[in-house]
Amino acid sequence: MPAPLPLPRIAWGSPTAPRRALLVHGLGSSGALMWRLGDALADAGWHATAVDLRGHGDAPRSLDYSVAAYGADLAATLPSDGGSWDAVIGHSLGGAASTVAAASDSAWTRRLVLIDPAIHVDGRDAGIVRRSQERAFADTRLEAVQQEHPHWHPQDQELKVDAVLRASAWAVEQTSVQNQPWDVRAAAAALAVPTHVLGADPAVYSIFTGDLADEVLSNPLVTMSIVAGAGHSLHRDKPEESVRQLLEALK
Repeated sequence: MPAPLPLPRIAWGSPTAPRRALLVHGLGSSGALMWRLGDALADAGWHATAVDLRGHGDAPRSLDYSVAAYGADLAATLPSDGGSWDAVIGHSLGGAASTVAAASDSAWTRRLVLIDPAIHVDGRDAGIVRRSQERAFADTRLEAVQQEHPHWHPQDQELKVDAVLRASAWAVEQTSVQNQPWDVRAAAAALAVPTHVLGADPAVYSIFTGDLADEVLSNPLVTMSIVAGAGHSLHRDKPEESVRQLLEALK
């Protein structure tokens, strides 16, 4: 795997909590945007840590934005006192990178939760993702986010603007360019820890559905539930139901 970069962290909950979770954001996002899940995990007795991925937020920049590089960074990211994570929760790109990390080291986490993960992205979905990122970087006004996502919590709207302003537009672009093909299905098939997918509603928009979902679910350790009425950023679209399903998966 590529040489890992150290990733900056923020956290919720008591550092002495008995269970430790790692939260991993998606493309063009930030660790801070995982706040809703971190806050809920803290309330449930966890210590939750979120990181900024390479090229995002306060993380180091690099020339390598392959999913393998993102995964190497995560595999080297451990609880502050060492040992394994009790759970790793990754959204979109973060889900793909977490899948790569978990497949490379079965001791890295005891459980994996993937939020509409970017396991295989090509064709129509690749275009949709690319255009979404282009829109975000072309107009960084809070009003633009509010218009596109009026149902999001005000803090999600604010933090989305902040995430775009602090991310490298080149890194986000290169993440699409350098991952041709974007395909971590082999890593998903190799997962050896209990894994649950929180899926977006295909009637709204999901990048993990149909034949792809069926293929990944052929691994007997992988299960799935769908957050009805939620699109790709389901923890922002339907936060209460997303939290409920997350906590259910972590029991």
